[in-house]
Amino acid sequence: MPLIGLIPLVLLGAIAGLDVVSFPQAMISRPIAAATLAGALMGRPGHGLIAGAMLELFALETMPFGASRYPEWGSASVVGGALYASQPTGSAGALTIAVCAALLTAWAGTWTMVLHRRLIARWAAGLRDALTSGSGDAVITLQLRGLTSDAARAGLLTAIAFTAFVPLEHAILAHWSFTDVQSRVVLAILAGAVAGGAIWKIVHSTKGTPWFLLGGAAIGALLLGVT
Repeated sequence: MPLIGLIPLVLLGAIAGLDVVSFPQAMISRPIAAATLAGALMGRPGHGLIAGAMLELFALETMPFGASRYPEWGSASVVGGALYASQPTGSAGALTIAVCAALLTAWAGTWTMVLHRRLIARWAAGLRDALTSGSGDAVITLQLRGLTSDAARAGLLTAIAFTAFVPLEHAILAHWSFTDVQSRVVLAILAGAVAGGAIWKIVHSTKGTPWFLLGGAAIGALLLGVT
């Protein structure tokens, strides 16, 4: 992957990472969206969509409430979608490696978000007097610092992930011994187990939810039968 080709992906990673919390929270950071966009930049939106759909199953486990710690799926999905799209169609192990790389990036992104929150807290402490007095300039300054630094955080995370995983992906694929079918089956089972656990946590504890689940499954099955 040439350096010039990384620039659009790093920018996309910055935007997707920014969307997770700071702005605009328009669901660009959802795996199925971010990975598809990354695949499109690589000329293979279908590959990005497949990687994003697989990552979306893992992301169902995430409950991004308040100041809780959770994976940073935006930048990670850009990495996963682009890595999978960079390999030839039918390349055994490509999807598995791309998803694993995205999961590791999402985990690392958790800690970058924690550090970013601490940085904003320090900035806010330095502007406490101005904020307490109701200074609009102080509010705008803090907002702009937070947005800019979050975009820089996500872009840097994306760049580092590509730097690490592009050569690692090639090295692993050169020695991959499992077939494409075997790799996809194992990955699908793991992703399905995580998604199933996430759904069960909601279904078994919320009144009336099982009926919505059954209704959605029935409608989905009906739509599949029609198509």
